[in-house]
Amino acid sequence: MKTWPTMPMAHVTRLVTDGKHGDCEDEKESGYFFLSSKDLRDGRLQYDKPRQITKSGFLETHRRTNLEPGDILLANCGASIGRVGLAQNDPRIYKTTFQKSVSVIKANTNIVDNIFLYYFLCYKSALLIRLGNGAAQPNLLIGDLKRIEVPVPPLPIQQCIAGILSAYDELIENNQRRIKILETMARNLYREWFVHFRFPGHENHPRVDSALGEIPQGWEVMFVKDVATVTYGFPFKSNKFTTEGIGTPVIRIRDILAGVSATFTEEQAEPKYHIRNGHILVGMDGDFHMNIWSSGHAYQNQRVARFESKGDISNFHLFLALEKPIQELNKAIVGTTVAHLGDMHIKMIQIVWTSEIIRSKVGEFLEPLSEQIITLKQQTSNLCRTRDLLLPRLLSGQINVENLE
Repeated sequence: MKTWPTMPMAHVTRLVTDGKHGDCEDEKESGYFFLSSKDLRDGRLQYDKPRQITKSGFLETHRRTNLEPGDILLANCGASIGRVGLAQNDPRIYKTTFQKSVSVIKANTNIVDNIFLYYFLCYKSALLIRLGNGAAQPNLLIGDLKRIEVPVPPLPIQQCIAGILSAYDELIENNQRRIKILETMARNLYREWFVHFRFPGHENHPRVDSALGEIPQGWEVMFVKDVATVTYGFPFKSNKFTTEGIGTPVIRIRDILAGVSATFTEEQAEPKYHIRNGHILVGMDGDFHMNIWSSGHAYQNQRVARFESKGDISNFHLFLALEKPIQELNKAIVGTTVAHLGDMHIKMIQIVWTSEIIRSKVGEFLEPLSEQIITLKQQTSNLCRTRDLLLPRLLSGQINVENLE
């Protein structure tokens, strides 16, 4: 195994800084973004809910961060500490700056490839979390960051390693784009048929009043408990959880959106708590996240609800029908500290119900889309697992890339 020389982060970078230590004045639609660690997800900046500030506030803070495509971003405090990303090639990058919770790292590309350094920091996420946990409020200091020792193989080897790992991430990103397109197609179809009621033959169905507003004549409103089985999770003992991959994965609320669990248990559970691909999962605390599970056999932890069609419609159809009422409950239920979704709320959920002919016809469209989405998610999970296995071996020199083209 090759042993590479190392240098402190301070010696392989041109800049290691963090965002503004203070606030900026908001200005909606200014086009100048003031992002925080919550906007750093999936290895890149997300502009789905960006905070915007005045031009003068941006210019004052931008002098500190001077963000450019290829810069490395690091969440340095709070629950997301250690999360790493790359500034993408996006015009908004040049109008983006940060709150203190994000550090900006500019590689000295004469010494270290910026993509190689990005993957090194991904590999060192446990160290970053540990360095930041010394105080009551987790906080990764710039001084500690600069002292981290970085392996420095020859630049061509760095670039080869970065290229191998980037190839996996490009495949993953491509799959995620395809999944998003398929999900958009499914939602558009559902909205057209079951929200706007422009289904085949809708002209022959005048609207009538219902508990959910006007619906086509011949349709009805059903309680979800009458068309689906709802199961609540098992209270597994958290002190028996492990991340060593021994036993069966346990799906907690935090795992629903991610679609994969890194928590395992050797406890046994009754068959009703066994999750399989295609099951609809909803988190019952905090934000009521929803997803269709696609990562194989797992156990259902407490405060996770599972919805399963009784067979009259596909699970994907049921998922699309549940999205709006779950979102409305998410907005309506306010707890003292954390919102809680209860059995009484779920029992009151209603959805529109159509004829067997329409249910069958929409299933012909939705079920193939659902199968493709689950397959792509499984492929993505396998790619992530392979990349994560390669990452430490490549960075440590355990896998020799010197003779690779």
